[in-house]
Amino acid sequence: MFKFKNYEDYVAQRNDLLAVAEGLINGDQAEYDAAMEQVNAIDEAYTAWAQRQSDLAALQGAAKAPVTVTGVNKIIDRIIEEDDEMEYRTQFMNYVMKGTPIKMTNQDEVTTTDEVGAVIPRTVVNKIVEKIEKIGNLLNLVTRTYYKGGVVIPTSAAKPTASWVAERGDVDTQQKAVGSIVFAYNKLKCKVAISLEVSVVTLDIFERTLIDQVSQAMAKALDEAIVKGRGLTTYHEPKGILAETVVSGQNVDVTESNAFEYSNLIAMEAALPEGYDDAIYVMNKKTFISQVIGMVDSNKQPIARVDSGLDGKPSYNLFGRHVEFTSALPAYTGGTVTADTVVAFLFRMEDYYLNTNMKPTIKRYTDEDTDDEITKCIMLADGAVVDKNSLVTLTVKNS
Repeated sequence: MFKFKNYEDYVAQRNDLLAVAEGLINGDQAEYDAAMEQVNAIDEAYTAWAQRQSDLAALQGAAKAPVTVTGVNKIIDRIIEEDDEMEYRTQFMNYVMKGTPIKMTNQDEVTTTDEVGAVIPRTVVNKIVEKIEKIGNLLNLVTRTYYKGGVVIPTSAAKPTASWVAERGDVDTQQKAVGSIVFAYNKLKCKVAISLEVSVVTLDIFERTLIDQVSQAMAKALDEAIVKGRGLTTYHEPKGILAETVVSGQNVDVTESNAFEYSNLIAMEAALPEGYDDAIYVMNKKTFISQVIGMVDSNKQPIARVDSGLDGKPSYNLFGRHVEFTSALPAYTGGTVTADTVVAFLFRMEDYYLNTNMKPTIKRYTDEDTDDEITKCIMLADGAVVDKNSLVTLTVKNS
C-alpha cells in the first residue's frame, strides 16, 4: 500500500522502484517483471490519490487548480448558443473595461466567481490561439496535448512505439513504460493593459486590442518556456528542452575564440543519432546572421542558405536543415561569455509535448498599494521532453 505526502514524495518513491528495476534488467525476468509491476502500481496509486485530493478540495471549497479548471470548463460550455455569444462578448468587454459583473439574462448560473473572474468568449479565444500560433515560432513546431493535469502518462503512451510479434501475438507494453511524465497546472499570467477611453471603445476595437496584447505576451512566455523552462518543483513552469541532461557525447564544447567554426557544426551533425534526421537547428537570429550565414566549407561553398518561402518570407537552412530563431537563446556575436552558455542546439521539436488548457480567463482586481485597477489573463500550461535523444547542444565555454 503506497502512501504519499505530496507530488515530490511520489516521485522519490517511484525513482527508488525504477532503480530496483534497472538493477534487475539483466537478471531474472520474473523478478524484473515484478519490479515493473510495482512501478505501474505506484503510478495507479498516485493517480487515485491525486483524484481523491481534488475531490476533497472541491468539497471543502478550496481554490485548487483542478477545481478551478472544472469550473471554467463548465462555464464556457454553457455559453455555446449563438444567440448568447454576442451578449456575453459585450458583457465581457464591460467587465474588463469597467468591472461590471457578468450576468446573462437567461442563464443566472453563468455569473462567475471571484476566483475564476470572467471566461474569455470562445470567439476571442479562438483568435488568441490562432495569433499565438502565428507569433510563437517554436509553438508551431512542438506537439500539443490536452491531458488532464496530475495524471501520470507513461512516455510509451505519449510517444507510441511498434514491435514485431509472432502470428496472433500481442505486444508487451509493460516493459516499455519505463518512464513517465506528469503534467501539472502551472499558471501563465499576463497583465492586460487596455488604456482606451471607455466611453468610445467599440466591441471590435476592444477585442482586437485584447487579442494583440494577450497573444503576444503569452506566445513569448510559451516559447521561452519550451527552450529554457526550469520545471515544476521550484519554479512552477514547464520544463524546457535545455533543462534536460544531454545524452553522453551529444554536447559540443567550443572555445570563445572559435565557437562557430565549420568543424564545430560538423561535430554537431556527427553527434546527432541516425533516425533523427528531421531535427532542426535553434538559435538566436543575431547568432545565425553574424556567425553562420557567411560561413563556407573547404571548397568555399556556403553551408547556409536563405530561400524564399511560400509566403515570401526568408527561410533559413543549415546543412539542409531548417533553422528556427528564438530570443530565448542568447545572441552570440563572438567575444567572451561570463559562464558556460548554450548558444545553439539541434532537436526534433515534435518530441517536446506542450500540455495546455486553451480556455484563458480574465480577472480584475485592485492593487491595494497603488489603487490601480489591474486586469490579468490566466492560462494553464505545462510541458516536457518525451524523447531527448535528438538533443545536441553547442556550448561556449567560459575561459
